[in-house]
Amino acid sequence: MTAELLEKATEFENRTLSHMSTSDRVEASREAKQLILDINEIYKETKDSELMDLMKRLTEKKKKIEKRLKGNPLA
Repeated sequence: MTAELLEKATEFENRTLSHMSTSDRVEASREAKQLILDINEIYKETKDSELMDLMKRLTEKKKKIEKRLKGNPLA
């Protein structure tokens, strides 16, 4: 379970964000949220700093996706 989750997270982290449709971005954002929550459950038990670093990186990527979804409010 843990190894599979970490593999999914690493695959998500290395995925490119370019040329994604809006629905792809929404799906990616939801996937990132679920990965972060699942990793957090493991982190609560182990307190492994590598898991925290992974969650931080996934959160940054999720923020970039959501920023692109919201668009430019000044346009």
